[in-house]
Amino acid sequence: MEKLLNDLLICDGVSGYEENVAKIMAESLRKVCNSTEIDNFGNVIGKLGEGKKKLMLVAHMDEIGMVVKYVSEKGFIYFIKVGGLNDSILPGKIVKIINKNGEHVTGIIGTKPPHLMNIEESKKLIKYDTMFIDIGLHSKDEVLKVIDIGDQIAFESSAGILSENIYYGKAVDNRIGCYAMLKVMEILAKSKDLDAEIYACATVQEEVGLKGGKTSSFNVNPDFALVIDTTITGDIPGIEEKVSTIKLGKGVAITIIEASGRGTIVSQKVRKLMLDTARENMIPHQIDVINGGVTDGATIQISRKGILTGILSIPTRYIHAPTSVFNIKDVNSAVDLAVKTISKVTKAL
Repeated sequence: MEKLLNDLLICDGVSGYEENVAKIMAESLRKVCNSTEIDNFGNVIGKLGEGKKKLMLVAHMDEIGMVVKYVSEKGFIYFIKVGGLNDSILPGKIVKIINKNGEHVTGIIGTKPPHLMNIEESKKLIKYDTMFIDIGLHSKDEVLKVIDIGDQIAFESSAGILSENIYYGKAVDNRIGCYAMLKVMEILAKSKDLDAEIYACATVQEEVGLKGGKTSSFNVNPDFALVIDTTITGDIPGIEEKVSTIKLGKGVAITIIEASGRGTIVSQKVRKLMLDTARENMIPHQIDVINGGVTDGATIQISRKGILTGILSIPTRYIHAPTSVFNIKDVNSAVDLAVKTISKVTKAL
């Protein structure tokens, strides 16, 4: 696995705590962009090229996680969830609490053992507010010497290769989008016929309200925006094709509509442009029509007077879990289609 991809996957950046991811993104963008800044909200924005038109590439940096809320007298840590975490995946997971010094304090998410539950308790789903984190200390005073209320809690870092093209990692949503965006900018930086300003925006707090997409798009005010994110696959047990036909290894997904229309509805103009581009260049692709989930595109599309917005989604298994799985070939097809789309848009606008 390429070092850049590995670094992005294992880096910790729960929504609102993206500083370490931002450092990686800013360092990488500075190598290829004319200018790079981190704005007041924490978004990393790199600018490349000159021209009358503005194009914006977007990928969010934040990941789902938790934040320290309370420490009991016996030293057990209670937390709130940040982003769309399913309570059922939490018990027994290894986490790390990142303190103000940047140190990682390892903990285990605990619950009342099933052996000690009464009949009524055993029938109910365990909720996160009854769970706690055990870091092996014995009192509130001991715990508060190494962590503070409000510290971010991330899942244990992981990244690796399951088979030839099948990769896994923490924070796949959406560090693979960040990685793809950096690759696109590397390719565009070598282009000699860019007649536009290209902005790469690594956004913050997408998982908790699409906030970075809103502020960065207002700032850049592009003529066209292209979001690179992840999407749910239907190629695992328990999902019928009528629910999702998206599969690993079949190419990047071109998103048509999100969250039954509550999110982005990609315009007919942009939809045709992206589909035509994929077909003309024989880039493997799939069509994504999704009932749930939204991307930064939903807020970018309605920024200012409205922005033409497209979405490329990289198929991912086990989104919003401690570890997710993806096919690196789908990431590569996302890069190819993004480059070709931008090239076409600069001539079409």
